[in-house]
Amino acid sequence: MKILVTGNLGYIGTVLTQELIKEKFNVTGLDTGYFKGCKIDKTQNNFKQIIKDIRKIQYKDVEGFDSIIHLAALSNDPLGEINSKLTYNINYLATIRLAKLAKLAKVKRFIYASTQSIYGISKTTKELSEDGKNKNPITEYAKTKWLSEINLKKISDKNFTICFLRPSTVFGPSPRFRSDIVLNNLMASAYTSKKIIVKSDGSPFRPVIHIKDVCNAFISCLKAPSKLINNKAYNVGFKNGNFTIKEIAEEIKRKFPKKELIFTKEHGNDSRSYKVSFKKILKDLKKYYKPKHNIRQGIIELNNFFNRINFNQNDFNSCKTVRLIQLNKLIKKNKVK
Repeated sequence: MKILVTGNLGYIGTVLTQELIKEKFNVTGLDTGYFKGCKIDKTQNNFKQIIKDIRKIQYKDVEGFDSIIHLAALSNDPLGEINSKLTYNINYLATIRLAKLAKLAKVKRFIYASTQSIYGISKTTKELSEDGKNKNPITEYAKTKWLSEINLKKISDKNFTICFLRPSTVFGPSPRFRSDIVLNNLMASAYTSKKIIVKSDGSPFRPVIHIKDVCNAFISCLKAPSKLINNKAYNVGFKNGNFTIKEIAEEIKRKFPKKELIFTKEHGNDSRSYKVSFKKILKDLKKYYKPKHNIRQGIIELNNFFNRINFNQNDFNSCKTVRLIQLNKLIKKNKVK
């Protein structure tokens, strides 16, 4: 099966590409290259790579593929607020255009990387399901993802399967590691300094998921019958996968007992708190999607990863691992416009 992965040179895409190759898929990557150089570990070049802005994709770029996994997006909330038009054009308009070209080229499946950010601010007394009337996107990033979901549904049919995956906050090693997402950030803080720094009071809930389990979810949607997944959205996570930030930080503290755990509360109680239900994916895709990692394993794995690559404070706070720093750098050079 020939697979096109857009955004394959990002944090998730770099790992997903190799997981697909392990499964014997014929993989081509398409990426604008914004994060191509953001490497803290060696990458493999065992697949075809197209460097191209997703907004400039043409029919010939999608012709001949059986399936497309669409990861490419501007995924940083602060940038979305700085330049909402850019986020709209890349995340929404380019997505719809890509899907229409794929359908025209007789691509059979289009698996879309959406986000749990579409739920916005919610009460944490109830786990949010995929199909409830609980969509409240706050940021430009979340709005464009939800708008894409709504309009992609209009494009799908029995010959063009579209599935929507809404991953939890991802953690775990990648050659293009991100230190600006919660568990990775707290681990990087613990590893490179004497402190585990939480910038809220620790009370917000965050669903989390290991990067390889996310990859497994995408691969599951390539293998599952079309009738099972067509026009369906799935929260991607594992059973009991909702944690407060305090719980995550305390788990890291167990690994690093000599590190000081500090709650700066500079973000107040952080209203971005939500719990998500994973019953649907664990039921519908139980033959295909089998998450294998928990946060304790992930912490140990990240510690070993940091040891192997000699991860340091410069890596933690640089454009290599903080996406907004890299994007601002590219904007100043007029390479993002």
